[in-house]
Order: sequence, then structure tokens, then C-alpha cells
Amino acid sequence: MFTYQYPRPALTVDCVIFAWDSETQQLKVLLIERLNEPFQDFWAFPGGFVDMDETIDTAAHRELEEETGLKNIFMEQLYTFGTVDRDPRGRVVSVAHLALAHLPDCKVVAASDAKKAEWFDIENLPKLAFDHDEIFKTALKRLQGKVRYEPIGFELLSEKFPLSQLRLLYEKILDTAIDKRNFRKKILKTGLLIPLEEFQTNVAHRAAQLFKFDKKKYQELQAKGFLFEI
Repeated sequence: MFTYQYPRPALTVDCVIFAWDSETQQLKVLLIERLNEPFQDFWAFPGGFVDMDETIDTAAHRELEEETGLKNIFMEQLYTFGTVDRDPRGRVVSVAHLALAHLPDCKVVAASDAKKAEWFDIENLPKLAFDHDEIFKTALKRLQGKVRYEPIGFELLSEKFPLSQLRLLYEKILDTAIDKRNFRKKILKTGLLIPLEEFQTNVAHRAAQLFKFDKKKYQELQAKGFLFEI
């Protein structure tokens, strides 16, 4: 059996899951309260060590399901964090993953190394364990970049939505006010929304028309070199 003579760092994964709360109109991120040391009782992103017989992506999905109960969520690798002293247990490198989720479909249940699993407003996060504050900032910056050139915002909304909800979502992600008329004109001009003969219900104000995202149309346009820009 071959023995490696040099020290080897441990490898972990962390999962940053964003979701949109249409009731409170807040962008949220999923955190777990750590059950064990180090950083016991601190909040952190779901994650853990990569097993010797699994890929990094498999480990991310496994850890997310073990600690929160969530599964079958599409995730993409975000960034690798490897500051020498980022983990008091030793030399640990983490591959962070980014995902978007539809909040009503996400029933989180804390398990494994997680004491609790909860959604937090991105503007009101608790003190985070390890270097997870840096991981969060990196994830939010990636999200802010992606929503400008990919229609990923639609993945956070319900299947049917008013334009006002879409605009509020973009305002929250980009942390800036967006002109209502210009946004409506620009988003409708893309041809990616299907107007419905349906309107909001149970609202105190005038009910707004609902729309659906035309994913098939986007795929067709993308094949022709279409560039989505907000």
C-alpha cells in the first residue's frame, strides 16, 4: 500500500442556499446552528467533510440533506476557501456551493450535526462560524452578478407572479431602487414572460396581472445568442 509522505489538508463543502420570501419580501439564506465544537451553538452554512469515496458535489448534496433534510436541489460550485487558519481543527480547505430554492417547497428539518436549521433575512444574519461571513459575501456577490445576465431570478419566485414581485426581488438582490416603468418596459421587451388571464387574490390594493416565465422561449433565444440583461 502506498503511503503519502507529505501532510494533506482536509477537504470540506459548504452550501449557501438563497430563497425569496414573497410574504415578507425578503431574500433569505439557510443556516444551521452547530451542535458540536468547534463553534458550538454558532450559526453556519450546512456542510461538512468530504468522504474518501465521493465527489465534492456528491458530498455537498449529502451534507445538505443530512443537516437540513433538503434534497434534489441544483447547486453549482461557488469558490474554494483555503485560508491557512480558517478552521481551528487544522488545515482545512472548503469548496463552497451556491443554490437557489423556492421557499414554499423547502421544509427544513435539522439533523446530524445541526441543532437547528432556519432561514434568515440576508440583512439580519447572526454571527457566523469559521469564515462563513466571507463565504456569504462571495455568494451574494456572485448572485448579484448572475441576475444581471441570466434570468435566474425567476427560479426564486412562484410559478405565477406579478411584475411588482419580480422587481422587488431584483431590488433586494442588487440592493438598489429600480424604476417601475423602465423595469416593466425592459422585462416585457425580452419576450420571456407569458401574460396570464389571472390576477392577484387576497390583496388590499388593486389586483395585479400575473405572469409566467417562458423557459422554453429563453432556451430557444439563448441558442441564437440572446443575452439577458437587467
